Amino acid sequence: MAVPCNECVGKLEFSLLVPFPSAREANIALQSLLPDREPRKGGISKELSVSDNAMSVKWTADEARILRVSVGSFLDHLALVLETMEEFGPPVTL
Repeated sequence: MAVPCNECVGKLEFSLLVPFPSAREANIALQSLLPDREPRKGGISKELSVSDNAMSVKWTADEARILRVSVGSFLDHLALVLETMEEFGPPVTL
């Protein structure tokens, strides 16, 4: 759910926490999703991070429409990353 951002008047904030089976898989997903920058210059920002086996994503946007498009696009990319990871199986530690 998008809620007003406490630090920034008039902005919307959305946060997502994605659990993974391991910290390594969370980091692989993070590295796969980091290159996807927001297409717009301004109006929205996205922060990705990993803690233990969970990836955290936080958006801040000026408009609900921009936020909705960005979150939807991210979820499409995340689904592709998850499908790819599932197809190849758990990472092998050497």
